[in-house]
Amino acid sequence: MDRFKEQKGPPPDFDGGDEDRSVGEVDGGDHTPFAGGKVRRKASRYREHRGDYLHVSSRPGLMRILEKQGDTSILFADKVLKFTGSGKMKRRIFILTDFAIYLIDPETEAMTRRIALAAVEKVCLSKLSDNFFAIIIPTEYDLFMASTRKTELVQVMVDVTKSASDYDLEVLLSNRFEYNASASLVKEVSFEESQGGIKTKFLWK
Repeated sequence: MDRFKEQKGPPPDFDGGDEDRSVGEVDGGDHTPFAGGKVRRKASRYREHRGDYLHVSSRPGLMRILEKQGDTSILFADKVLKFTGSGKMKRRIFILTDFAIYLIDPETEAMTRRIALAAVEKVCLSKLSDNFFAIIIPTEYDLFMASTRKTELVQVMVDVTKSASDYDLEVLLSNRFEYNASASLVKEVSFEESQGGIKTKFLWK
Protein backbone atom coordinates (compact mmCIF):
# COMPACT_ATOMS: atom_id res chain seq x y z
CA MET A 1 0.00 0.00 0.00
CA ASP A 2 1.32 3.39 -0.97
CA ARG A 3 1.97 5.43 2.15
CA PHE A 4 2.04 8.66 0.17
CA LYS A 5 -1.06 10.57 -0.81
CA GLU A 6 -1.16 13.71 -2.87
CA GLN A 7 -3.71 16.46 -2.68
CA LYS A 8 -4.01 19.59 -4.79
CA GLY A 9 -6.07 21.53 -2.27
CA PRO A 10 -9.62 22.12 -1.02
CA PRO A 11 -12.51 21.26 -3.34
CA PRO A 12 -13.52 24.00 -5.81
CA ASP A 13 -16.78 24.71 -3.97
CA PHE A 14 -15.03 25.37 -0.64
CA ASP A 15 -16.83 28.47 0.56
CA GLY A 16 -14.32 29.85 3.01
CA GLY A 17 -14.14 33.40 1.76
CA ASP A 18 -13.26 35.56 -1.20
CA GLU A 19 -9.48 35.57 -1.06
CA ASP A 20 -7.67 35.68 -4.40
CA ARG A 21 -6.39 32.18 -5.09
CA SER A 22 -3.69 33.22 -7.55
CA VAL A 23 -0.05 32.80 -6.57
CA GLY A 24 1.21 35.93 -4.85
CA GLU A 25 4.60 37.55 -4.47
CA VAL A 26 7.23 37.44 -1.77
CA ASP A 27 6.44 40.26 0.64
CA GLY A 28 9.74 41.56 1.95
CA GLY A 29 8.08 44.24 4.08
CA ASP A 30 5.73 41.96 5.98
CA HIS A 31 5.46 42.76 9.71
CA THR A 32 3.22 39.77 10.53
CA PRO A 33 4.54 36.61 12.24
CA PHE A 34 5.43 35.38 8.74
CA ALA A 35 8.27 37.93 8.72
CA GLY A 36 8.56 38.12 4.94
CA GLY A 37 9.39 34.42 4.65
CA LYS A 38 6.11 33.37 3.09
CA VAL A 39 4.71 33.80 -0.41
CA ARG A 40 1.43 35.65 0.09
CA ARG A 41 -1.40 36.48 -2.26
CA LYS A 42 -1.86 40.17 -3.05
CA ALA A 43 -5.44 40.00 -1.76
CA SER A 44 -4.18 38.51 1.50
CA ARG A 45 -1.67 41.32 1.96
CA TYR A 46 -3.98 44.24 1.36
CA ARG A 47 -7.45 43.03 2.36
CA GLU A 48 -9.06 44.75 5.35
CA HIS A 49 -9.57 42.23 8.15
CA ARG A 50 -12.86 42.16 10.02
CA GLY A 51 -12.64 39.02 12.18
CA ASP A 52 -16.15 37.62 12.47
CA TYR A 53 -17.15 36.64 8.93
CA LEU A 54 -20.13 34.57 10.10
CA HIS A 55 -21.89 37.18 12.28
CA VAL A 56 -21.79 34.80 15.22
CA SER A 57 -23.36 37.31 17.61
CA SER A 58 -26.57 37.16 15.56
CA ARG A 59 -26.74 33.34 15.59
CA PRO A 60 -28.34 32.14 18.86
CA GLY A 61 -27.20 28.52 18.47
CA LEU A 62 -23.55 29.49 18.22
CA MET A 63 -23.78 32.04 21.00
CA ARG A 64 -25.28 29.44 23.35
CA ILE A 65 -22.21 27.24 22.81
CA LEU A 66 -19.85 30.09 23.70
CA GLU A 67 -21.88 31.35 26.63
CA LYS A 68 -22.05 27.86 28.12
CA GLN A 69 -18.23 27.93 28.22
CA GLY A 70 -18.14 31.47 29.60
CA ASP A 71 -16.89 32.89 26.28
CA THR A 72 -18.43 35.91 24.56
CA SER A 73 -15.49 37.73 22.97
CA ILE A 74 -15.39 36.63 19.31
CA LEU A 75 -12.07 37.55 17.68
CA PHE A 76 -12.33 35.47 14.51
CA ALA A 77 -15.00 33.25 12.94
CA ASP A 78 -15.12 31.65 9.51
CA LYS A 79 -15.71 28.40 7.64
CA VAL A 80 -12.77 25.99 7.38
CA LEU A 81 -12.05 22.46 6.19
CA LYS A 82 -10.76 20.04 8.81
CA PHE A 83 -8.85 16.92 7.80
CA THR A 84 -9.46 13.75 9.79
CA GLY A 85 -6.83 11.15 10.63
CA SER A 86 -7.98 9.09 7.63
CA GLY A 87 -7.64 12.09 5.33
CA LYS A 88 -11.32 12.90 4.92
CA MET A 89 -12.36 16.56 4.75
CA LYS A 90 -15.09 17.90 7.02
CA ARG A 91 -16.58 21.37 6.91
CA ARG A 92 -16.42 23.17 10.21
CA ILE A 93 -17.14 26.56 11.72
CA PHE A 94 -13.96 27.87 13.33
CA ILE A 95 -14.42 30.36 16.16
CA LEU A 96 -11.54 31.95 18.04
CA THR A 97 -12.14 33.75 21.33
CA ASP A 98 -9.66 35.17 23.81
CA PHE A 99 -9.69 31.84 25.65
CA ALA A 100 -10.26 29.02 23.18
CA ILE A 101 -10.70 27.61 19.69
CA TYR A 102 -14.10 26.12 18.85
CA LEU A 103 -14.90 23.74 16.01
CA ILE A 104 -18.60 23.46 15.25
CA ASP A 105 -20.57 21.34 12.79
CA PRO A 106 -22.21 23.87 10.43
CA GLU A 107 -25.25 21.66 9.79
CA THR A 108 -26.18 20.83 13.37
CA GLU A 109 -24.43 23.75 15.11
CA ALA A 110 -23.04 21.23 17.59
CA MET A 111 -19.58 21.74 19.06
CA THR A 112 -17.19 18.99 17.94
CA ARG A 113 -14.09 20.24 19.74
CA ARG A 114 -12.88 22.97 22.07
CA ILE A 115 -9.17 23.71 22.52
CA ALA A 116 -7.88 26.07 25.17
CA LEU A 117 -5.48 28.60 23.65
CA ALA A 118 -3.09 27.93 26.52
CA ALA A 119 -2.72 24.35 25.20
CA VAL A 120 -1.52 25.45 21.74
CA GLU A 121 2.25 25.15 21.29
CA LYS A 122 2.66 26.42 17.73
CA VAL A 123 1.14 26.84 14.29
CA CYS A 124 2.76 25.25 11.23
CA LEU A 125 2.31 26.38 7.65
CA SER A 126 4.21 26.27 4.39
CA LYS A 127 6.12 29.11 2.77
CA LEU A 128 3.86 28.89 -0.30
CA SER A 129 0.50 30.46 -1.14
CA ASP A 130 -1.68 27.53 -0.12
CA ASN A 131 -4.54 27.47 2.39
CA PHE A 132 -3.27 24.72 4.72
CA PHE A 133 -2.08 25.02 8.31
CA ALA A 134 -1.63 22.84 11.40
CA ILE A 135 -2.30 23.79 15.01
CA ILE A 136 -0.04 21.79 17.32
CA ILE A 137 -1.47 20.81 20.71
CA PRO A 138 1.00 18.62 22.68
CA THR A 139 -1.58 17.41 25.22
CA GLU A 140 -4.07 16.34 22.51
CA TYR A 141 -4.05 15.40 18.85
CA ASP A 142 -3.32 18.23 16.44
CA LEU A 143 -5.51 20.04 13.90
CA PHE A 144 -4.77 20.13 10.17
CA MET A 145 -7.08 22.48 8.31
CA ALA A 146 -7.55 24.71 5.29
CA SER A 147 -8.78 28.29 5.34
CA THR A 148 -8.88 30.94 2.64
CA ARG A 149 -8.24 33.45 5.44
CA LYS A 150 -5.31 31.57 6.95
CA THR A 151 -3.09 34.67 7.25
CA GLU A 152 -5.63 36.58 9.30
CA LEU A 153 -6.53 33.55 11.41
CA VAL A 154 -2.91 32.92 12.40
CA GLN A 155 -2.25 36.62 13.03
CA VAL A 156 -5.22 36.84 15.40
CA MET A 157 -4.04 33.71 17.24
CA VAL A 158 -0.58 35.25 17.71
CA ASP A 159 -2.02 38.57 18.88
CA VAL A 160 -4.47 37.12 21.40
CA THR A 161 -1.86 34.74 22.83
CA LYS A 162 0.56 37.62 23.33
CA SER A 163 -2.14 39.79 24.89
CA ALA A 164 -3.45 37.12 27.25
CA SER A 165 -0.19 35.60 28.45
CA ASP A 166 2.72 37.71 27.16
CA TYR A 167 3.79 34.50 25.37
CA ASP A 168 4.91 34.57 21.74
CA LEU A 169 3.10 31.80 19.90
CA GLU A 170 5.56 30.06 17.61
CA VAL A 171 4.75 30.18 13.89
CA LEU A 172 6.77 27.58 11.99
CA LEU A 173 7.21 28.28 8.27
CA SER A 174 8.36 25.15 6.48
CA ASN A 175 7.45 23.26 3.33
CA ARG A 176 7.66 20.03 5.33
CA PHE A 177 6.39 19.40 8.86
CA GLU A 178 4.82 16.72 11.05
CA TYR A 179 1.60 16.72 13.03
CA ASN A 180 -0.32 14.20 15.13
CA ALA A 181 -3.40 13.39 13.04
CA SER A 182 -4.77 11.30 15.92
CA ALA A 183 -3.59 9.99 19.27
CA SER A 184 -1.67 7.17 17.53
CA LEU A 185 -0.97 8.53 14.03
CA VAL A 186 1.77 10.92 12.98
CA LYS A 187 1.72 12.38 9.47
CA GLU A 188 4.32 14.33 7.58
CA VAL A 189 3.00 16.83 5.06
CA SER A 190 5.12 18.41 2.33
CA PHE A 191 4.37 21.20 -0.11
CA GLU A 192 5.86 22.00 -3.49
CA GLU A 193 4.97 24.24 -6.38
CA SER A 194 3.77 22.44 -9.47
CA GLN A 195 2.26 23.46 -12.76
CA GLY A 196 -1.20 24.81 -12.01
CA GLY A 197 -0.90 25.08 -8.23
CA ILE A 198 0.58 23.69 -5.03
CA LYS A 199 1.10 19.94 -4.62
CA THR A 200 0.49 18.62 -1.11
CA LYS A 201 1.83 15.18 -0.15
CA PHE A 202 1.13 13.23 3.04
CA LEU A 203 3.31 10.49 4.53
CA TRP A 204 2.02 8.15 7.24
CA LYS A 205 4.84 7.67 9.78
